[in-house]
Amino acid sequence: MRGRYVLRLYISAKHMTANVVEWNDGTVVASASTVEHVIRDAFDWGRNCNAKTAACVGEVLAMRLKTEEPELGVGGGVHIDVEKEIEKKGVDSEAKVWAVVNALRNRGVKVFLPQDHN
Repeated sequence: MRGRYVLRLYISAKHMTANVVEWNDGTVVASASTVEHVIRDAFDWGRNCNAKTAACVGEVLAMRLKTEEPELGVGGGVHIDVEKEIEKKGVDSEAKVWAVVNALRNRGVKVFLPQDHN
């Protein structure tokens, strides 16, 4: 039986990393980050991480999920407590967190919020 997968976000003023990890053992299934040359060089966002940047990270993560973990990327899903993430990272991060969530959803990845499951 497959485990439960969780979206983990790391946000600083300059960079963002989004990981999908297996809940039980913390194994990273797929990751995308503005630290990667491929992502950083593809977009001209200056030196700040903003919602547009976060959406790009979410799109790359979704594509990687579909490649590296097809079952998860096309029918499985990831869990995230958006309110808790925003509380931990600060209100300034709200648009970035939602940008990643919406990018995943737009690319066909199911995203489960606390009200969606027990």
